[in-house]
Amino acid sequence: MIRKFEVLITPFQLTRKIHLYLPDDYEQSEERYPVIYMYDGHNVFHDEDATYGKSWGMERFLQYYDKNFIVVGMECNHEGQKRLDEYCPYYVENSYFGTIHGQGQEYMQWVVDELKPMIDLHYRTIPFRECTMIAGSSMGGLMAIYSAIKYNTYFSKAACLSSAIGFCFQELLAEINHSVLLPDTKIYMDWGSDESRNKRGLAYTTSQNLEISHQLQLKGIQTYLRCIINGKHNEATWEQQIPIFMEYLWK
Repeated sequence: MIRKFEVLITPFQLTRKIHLYLPDDYEQSEERYPVIYMYDGHNVFHDEDATYGKSWGMERFLQYYDKNFIVVGMECNHEGQKRLDEYCPYYVENSYFGTIHGQGQEYMQWVVDELKPMIDLHYRTIPFRECTMIAGSSMGGLMAIYSAIKYNTYFSKAACLSSAIGFCFQELLAEINHSVLLPDTKIYMDWGSDESRNKRGLAYTTSQNLEISHQLQLKGIQTYLRCIINGKHNEATWEQQIPIFMEYLWK
């Protein structure tokens, strides 16, 4: 079942919708569940809520999966370029988008200080980091990588699909270098071969993902990299990867 409710993001003084998935038998059981936090929550479950009319179909997948979860879909800011600001942890200049006023750190501090405690208080979660995952795609994938590094004491697993790491590649490398990471951390990373305009772009994206993975592995982190042949930068491609990253991260 999906519940929708508004929360206040106190650092920005903005209300935002949460799309919360609970197992179908939640009301009839006393079980506690691991939790998956997902960026762009409006795109996670239902096509009618999704920006481009196609969701990840995460609810359909979980109804047939052999493990139960609570999923917290965090809707993005839809105003202008605000999604880029919230989903980038660093202040950067981009040749196409211009100045990105990175608010990702403030956003994630709110997640771990306010949103996660609220979810743990009101729902039957297993609150420990070993049972907490974060996931996203594109800018959400960038934030999932950042969250698994910067907030590693909260998240032991991350699914990072088509991550926009090119926005702040050097900053991410520095973040990894200066972080103390726990060795049970597992990070899934992928990118589609059809996301780039040409072979040079694909080679550039591939090299960046390989380098991020290499630096994470030097810190003792387990990573799983995939270049998806014919993969595109859209929800239809990301939906197809759900069984793969769920199996890797949880089994």
